[in-house]
Amino acid sequence: MYPRRRRHPHALLGTVVALALAGAAFAGAPRLLAWTHPTRSIDRVPGTARVYLPTVGWPQQGQAALVIGNGRPAASPNEAAVPIASLAKVMTAYLTLERYPLSGNQDGFTVTITAAEAQEEVEDAAEGQSGAAVAAGERLTERELLEALLVPSGNNIAQILADQIAGSEAGFVDEMNNEARALGMDHTFYTDPSGFDPTTVSTAADQLRIFRRAMRFAVFRQIVSMASVTLPAAGTLTNFNPLVADGYGGKTGSDSAAGGCLAFFTNVTIDARRRTVVGVVLGQGQGNDTSMLLAAAAEAARQLVASAVPATRASTQPAGGASGDREPGASSP
Repeated sequence: MYPRRRRHPHALLGTVVALALAGAAFAGAPRLLAWTHPTRSIDRVPGTARVYLPTVGWPQQGQAALVIGNGRPAASPNEAAVPIASLAKVMTAYLTLERYPLSGNQDGFTVTITAAEAQEEVEDAAEGQSGAAVAAGERLTERELLEALLVPSGNNIAQILADQIAGSEAGFVDEMNNEARALGMDHTFYTDPSGFDPTTVSTAADQLRIFRRAMRFAVFRQIVSMASVTLPAAGTLTNFNPLVADGYGGKTGSDSAAGGCLAFFTNVTIDARRRTVVGVVLGQGQGNDTSMLLAAAAEAARQLVASAVPATRASTQPAGGASGDREPGASSP
């Protein structure tokens, strides 16, 4: 059993640096970015439709990244590493599913909650952390843990999964950073598995990359599209995502350091074909009111999609394979 996580000695310095970077990014991000004739995306499947984004209306504050179908991902200018709050849990979920994949109705491994873990959740709640109530002796499956991690955004669940996957939170954080480097997330640094530490920082472009990787797992896409989950001890818990009822699956994050954050996907119709829009918005709103921050993130996401989709055009560029359009994240892991 790992010891209860406390704030790292360097957290205060990291917070100052992260907030300074955030301020620089927010001040420097213009509203519009011309985007014409992008080169082929490294994530695009040869022979599939290439999507062009002539103009994207980026948020007036914070930063964002977006991709439509198998097009080239685009990101707002002047991005810098900033706190991402609970978007860190996307990496936590991804590493869990990489180690223990789930398919169909599989439930995966089972964890028995200890008295210490139950007490830690109570203490986390007293600190104002998001969590999912657990009881000593309660048995939770991998699927239930992922639901508790991604829907009510349980910080305590992130810690339980870290111990299950890597044997300790410190070991799991090392795995998070190793995976980030392997995926080319060069502006990302994790210091905890939940994102509660403001020293866990990233960019919208990097978070788009890991979110799309996680979307390769059908169970991940299913869970982040759920309006609520029901767990043995916690009961029914609601998704923090304000857009989930509007067909936007995704993962939220919010606190005073990160602002409102949302990694999302939704389906749109372009050229009479259904395509998936995947995006990330960071640093929306101000203050520490969760509902206000997430409302700001939701509005930024909605406007981002609304600005990009009407102007998008597609053309098929055969490249030695069958033509078609396989959406990002739609392939099996």
